[in-house]
Amino acid sequence: QVQLVESGGGLVQAGGSLRLSCAASGNIFTISDMGWYRQAPGKQRELVATITRGSTTTYADSVQGRFTISRDNAKNMVYLQMNSLKPEDTAVYYCNAKGISAFPAKYYWGEGTLVTVSS
Repeated sequence: QVQLVESGGGLVQAGGSLRLSCAASGNIFTISDMGWYRQAPGKQRELVATITRGSTTTYADSVQGRFTISRDNAKNMVYLQMNSLKPEDTAVYYCNAKGISAFPAKYYWGEGTLVTVSS
């Protein structure tokens, strides 16, 4: 079992920056890939960024060049640095972790942190 807790959300003006943090606990030894997703009102949850255990990253086209995902395996933390924020980035952001101790793999989710970008 893995527990994820996000923090760092808040209200920011367009063009500003925020850094989100996700702390993993429990059976952290089974965690491989991690990522950030977001869900805006009335929309489906969408992938924002992913990072492997070896720190290989991928990004959604909408955030490429503005957001940076990183992780500290020793501290069981993953981060999302968000720069040049736009109103369309407003959403609840969720941390995700892939656990590979069983087949099929399990995916764990935090409860989310709200990011609001004002124009």
